[in-house]
Amino acid sequence: MAGSAFGTIFRITTWGESHGIGIGLVVEGCPAGTPLCEEDINRYLARRRPGGSPYHTERREEDLVEILSGVFEGKTTGTPISLFVKNKDQRPGDYDALKQIYRPGHADFCYDAKYGFRDHRGGGRASGRETLARVAGGAVAARVLEEMGIRLFAYTRSIGDISVDPGCFSPEERDLNPLFMPDKEAAAMALSLIDEYRSRGDSLGGVVECLIRGVPAGLGDPVFDKLSALLGRGILSIGGVRGFEIGDGFDAALSTGSVQNDPFENRGGIIRKKTNRSGGILGGISDGSDIVFRAAFKPVSSIALEQETVDREGKPAKIRIEGRHDPVIAPRAVVVVETMAACVILDRLLVNMSSRLDRVKDFYRRWKN
Repeated sequence: MAGSAFGTIFRITTWGESHGIGIGLVVEGCPAGTPLCEEDINRYLARRRPGGSPYHTERREEDLVEILSGVFEGKTTGTPISLFVKNKDQRPGDYDALKQIYRPGHADFCYDAKYGFRDHRGGGRASGRETLARVAGGAVAARVLEEMGIRLFAYTRSIGDISVDPGCFSPEERDLNPLFMPDKEAAAMALSLIDEYRSRGDSLGGVVECLIRGVPAGLGDPVFDKLSALLGRGILSIGGVRGFEIGDGFDAALSTGSVQNDPFENRGGIIRKKTNRSGGILGGISDGSDIVFRAAFKPVSSIALEQETVDREGKPAKIRIEGRHDPVIAPRAVVVVETMAACVILDRLLVNMSSRLDRVKDFYRRWKN
C-alpha cells in the first residue's frame, strides 16, 4: 500500500490496523534538541481517546505512547523517532458478520476493487483508529512549533445545524465539554440533538475549525505547493472529511472584490492586514495573519438503522451495524485536524529555510563562527 507517508522534510510514516497489535509511526526530520517526552504526546492522544464519554465509541483504550527511538535524555537526537501505541481492546469477532457484506458509506467495496482483499475488522487502515498515529506525529510537530511561539487551536464549530455563537466564544470552555465546543450553550443544544438522532439509530455530521497563530509571512509556494493546498491535502486525507475551506471559503463566491480584498496597513513598522477574509494565506503563501480554516465531517457511516446493500457476489442484502461506534466524529476529530495542520506548518517552515540565499548565507556564516 502506497500513501502512508506525509511531508517533505518533517515526514511521518504511519502503520497498523484498527484491530491489529497496535498503531505506530516513524517521524523523520524533527530538529535535534527539541524537548520531548511521552507525556507531550499522550496529552494529545487523550483528546481523541475512545470511551471518554457517552458520545464516543464504547471501545476502551489507554492510548499511551511508547517512544522507541530518536529521543535521548529528554531531547530529540535528529534521528528517526519511532512511536508505538498498543491496541488493548480489540474485538475483531464483532465484525465477522460483515466479512462478505459491503457496508454503506464505508470503504469495503473500494478496498475489494483495489486490492481484491480487505481487512473487515473495523475497516483496517480505513478505520478512524488510524488517526491515532497522525495525532502522535502531529504532537511532535506541535512541540517544535511551541518552541517557536506558534500555537494551534482547533474546536468543533458546529454539529448538525447548531453552531458556536461568536459572541459566546470561550477557549477555556472547549475542554470542559465532550464535544470540544467553545460555547457552553451551543454544546448543550448539540448534545441534546445527538441524543435525539442516536435514539433513532442515526448519526450526525459536523464542522471543525482551526486557528493557527504566530505563523510568519512567507510560508508556502505559489504553484503546486501552496500552503492552502498542502493544508487541504493533509486535512482531506482524514477519514470522513467532505469539505475544506480557508478564510471566508465558499462564502467568498457570493461576495465582491471590494469586500473580499483585505486592506494593508503599517502597524508599528510591521505590515499587516486590517481584516482577514483570506484566512491568513494569499497567493498560496502565508501573510502573517492568523490562519483560519474549516473541515466538514460527514455523519458517521456505522448506524443502527437497517440499510440496503449487497454482498461480495452482488446479491441483495440488508444490514444493521452492531458494535461500538461514535454517534458523531467531529469532536474526536478536533485534535486530528489540529495535529495534521501542525505537521504541515512545521514541514513548510523547514522547507522555507532554503528559499532565500541571504538567509542561507547568514545561517552558515553564524554556524561557521
